[in-house]
Amino acid sequence: MFMKSLLPCLLLFAACQSPESPTEIEQESTWESLFDGQSLSGWTPKIRGYAAGEDPLRTFLVRDGVIAVDYSNYQGNYDDRFGHLFHDMPWTDYRLRVEYRFLGQQMSGGPGWAWRNSGLMVHGQSAESMRVDQDFPVSIEVQLLGGDGKNDRANANLCTPGTHVVMNEELVRRHCTDSSSATNHGDDWVWIEVEVRGSQVIRHFLDGQEVLSYQQPQLDENDADAQALYAASGELLLEQGTLSLQSESHPVEFRVIEVLPLARQN
Repeated sequence: MFMKSLLPCLLLFAACQSPESPTEIEQESTWESLFDGQSLSGWTPKIRGYAAGEDPLRTFLVRDGVIAVDYSNYQGNYDDRFGHLFHDMPWTDYRLRVEYRFLGQQMSGGPGWAWRNSGLMVHGQSAESMRVDQDFPVSIEVQLLGGDGKNDRANANLCTPGTHVVMNEELVRRHCTDSSSATNHGDDWVWIEVEVRGSQVIRHFLDGQEVLSYQQPQLDENDADAQALYAASGELLLEQGTLSLQSESHPVEFRVIEVLPLARQN
């Protein structure tokens, strides 16, 4: 596999580059809104089963000043039509902040794990490079989860479609890792932030508190889509990539999507 010989040096690099305790993010520039409140200008949908740019059932639409993930036109069954709405510009070092909420009922036929489940995909591949029947982009997912009103369910978790990360100087191969957050029950708006420093470190924040961090986002040597990306770029570590919003069968709305570019740290 293409990564095996590189893993020891990656782990050594992670040990030498362990991040310091989080500090206040410097304001090198101003926050940039990626959503104009009126249209999907600058965004491209990719729905499983369709080519990039095609969203005939209007899964992603603008309604009352928000980006709504909507299933009104799905005619009774979700049928694994996982979707992502890609911002058209790749990003490297930045702070992302999003305000979102779950609402309504899950679409019929959606998988059980997708109830009140969505995500922010960072360091992702482009919409155009995805296969027509590909479920998820190769990326780092900041998982958004809602509670059922009584049971604990961590939010701002990590999932890794086609990728791995390093935590505590060890390569993490499991698909999802829970954060230390409390549960977000109900339909209230929730603020989540993500700090992305190229391949050095990624941090998740919920309501202003850091709840998860990891280093060395990288391609998964056993994933066919990741192998194709490596063959095309020759790059193992993920230094930059797309941002996308996820559609996994439960209605969700996004009303703030902003990015603060950050200076590259040596």
